[in-house]
Amino acid sequence: MALSPTDVTQLAAVDSARAARVLSDVRAATLAGQPAPVAPRPVIEQSWERMLRGGVDPDHDFRSGLLSREEVQRRRESTALRHVLPVLREGLLSVADVAHHIMVVADDEGRVLWREGSSAVLRKADGLGFELGADWRESVVGTNGVGTPAVVRRPVQVFASEHFQRSQTSWTCTGAPITDPRDGRLIGVVDVSGPLETMHPATLAWVDSVAKLAEARLRELHLTSLERLRAVAAPVLARMPGRAVVVDRDGWTAAVTGMPYANRVALPKSLSPGRRWLPPLGLCSVEPLAGGWLLRPADEPVPAGSTRIALDLTQPRRWSVTVSGGAGSWSHELSPRHAELLYLLALHRTGRSAAELAEDMFGDAGRTVTVRAEMSRVRRYLGAFLEHRPYRFREDAEVGVLLPDDPRELLPHSTAPAVVRGRLSAEV
Repeated sequence: MALSPTDVTQLAAVDSARAARVLSDVRAATLAGQPAPVAPRPVIEQSWERMLRGGVDPDHDFRSGLLSREEVQRRRESTALRHVLPVLREGLLSVADVAHHIMVVADDEGRVLWREGSSAVLRKADGLGFELGADWRESVVGTNGVGTPAVVRRPVQVFASEHFQRSQTSWTCTGAPITDPRDGRLIGVVDVSGPLETMHPATLAWVDSVAKLAEARLRELHLTSLERLRAVAAPVLARMPGRAVVVDRDGWTAAVTGMPYANRVALPKSLSPGRRWLPPLGLCSVEPLAGGWLLRPADEPVPAGSTRIALDLTQPRRWSVTVSGGAGSWSHELSPRHAELLYLLALHRTGRSAAELAEDMFGDAGRTVTVRAEMSRVRRYLGAFLEHRPYRFREDAEVGVLLPDDPRELLPHSTAPAVVRGRLSAEV
């Protein structure tokens, strides 16, 4: 009787050896471009397709070297994962050790930062390169329980020959992403792994539930932190006239007075006390508080004839441009393409021709028709502040760009060559 992908998963719980043989045949046929006896599960099939498109070698491991102990420790101390490690240990380790599993916690780059559990399984993991500081991104080592959940942003179980690389096919991995509950940004992945015979379908729900507990703990810590900051801010705001907002170090609002509440204020990567321009607040007095900042928008009007343009690229898929001048202030949410164009014009204040923008965006100077069409749309709302021949911001405009803290988050959707170079140069 023919098996379905679901049948293979169920079979693995009672006869792991037979299920592994079936999946080995599926993998061999798929890589050879031949009809498979059973279709791979959709999440696995889509991952394999990414591997084939990306040129990952199914038979050889070409990952980069291990991180140094010093770098592993630095990443441990800087990641939010350190706050939820007790939750992960309590929820996973006692069962993992008995079931001959190990728990692995990796950061958002797929680097293994913690690895605990059965000592016998840890020794076997060493043979797979599943070590502290190892790189387990899907694009590097193929379909696996660390890299694949990070890509698809949901829990994934990878059993036996569902792994893309041959060296991992005696292994079973179940991983779940851990995201920042404030903004949905990926923080890392928690994974439970072990030899083939330790696999059980219920492991997927188990690992997922513990990952959600970890996210709930992060949410609780965030709210507690804001409450502490709010207590510090209350007496300060009570005796302060005018408008003010108190935010934490990441810009999340703890308290406001004299102005509408906003969930978050976009802060530059490095903020220091003094008078600073912060969209959409405008010119502000910035003062440090314990655990955050006191921001007091300036009440004086912007001098007539002056224009400030602030491009905010800090929030994933919530990019905006804010314009402030003698007539007041307004903001416009940007499409991905317009965010790219305005970022490039902010980089090149002397201007870019249509051909240069086409080269920047597409690597093809001939695609000027597309550039001109998009710039025509930009000019519908920003035309008073743009020049053309070449395209550029007006010389009398003060232009600022707020960039994300992590250079990799700069317009992450973008494949424009100039944007990719911007990410790389910011990392240096």
